[in-house]
Amino acid sequence: METTPQLVTNVDPYVYQTLLSIRGSRVVIETVRGNVQGVIQNVMPDHVVVESHGSTFYVRIAQIVWVMPS
Repeated sequence: METTPQLVTNVDPYVYQTLLSIRGSRVVIETVRGNVQGVIQNVMPDHVVVESHGSTFYVRIAQIVWVMPS
């Protein structure tokens, strides 16, 4: 019997909604591994896409400590 893998993820609805509300804004995002500064390009339930100096970063929302518009 073959089983299909299923995705299981925790979504933090408050952080997700906050990120959606500042999409297109310049931010500083502190993660458990340091910070990323740039413009929020897109927000998904599990990650945020930030463009910084011509590079694109995909940051898992579960790894975000805080977000500050800059």
